[in-house]
Amino acid sequence: KSQMQALMALRNHDLPSLETHFKALFAGLPHDWYRNNPIAQYEGHYASVFYSHLAALGLAITVEDAGNTGRVDMTVDFNGHIYLFEFKVVEQVPEGRALRQLQDKGYADKYRGQGKPIHLIGVEFSREQRQIIAFDVLSL
Repeated sequence: KSQMQALMALRNHDLPSLETHFKALFAGLPHDWYRNNPIAQYEGHYASVFYSHLAALGLAITVEDAGNTGRVDMTVDFNGHIYLFEFKVVEQVPEGRALRQLQDKGYADKYRGQGKPIHLIGVEFSREQRQIIAFDVLSL
């Protein structure tokens, strides 16, 4: 059921529901998984949870999607829309950097010729809270 909520949110292009879904997913990870384990300080931990959850739905996903200005963390091409995700841990970079990087690096440029709506999604995590603290969206 949980994964179907993510699929329905993407199918309906309902990004606030997608945010709620992923916050609930992270809230359900047991505290003990973090004890004596520095995984929460790494962006890759959070990105892997997003990737594995969406990949299990069979979506077309590209990770470390390279372009001429760098690599966007994750691209999802689904239901006529392109979703570009950038993940950051705020204790390592200032808040607001995830969405800003998507814009500054022009990661959407390689998809503009497809005629599909493009959504930039900057997801920021707090390693102290072990949770998403920002889910900033810019639709182009």
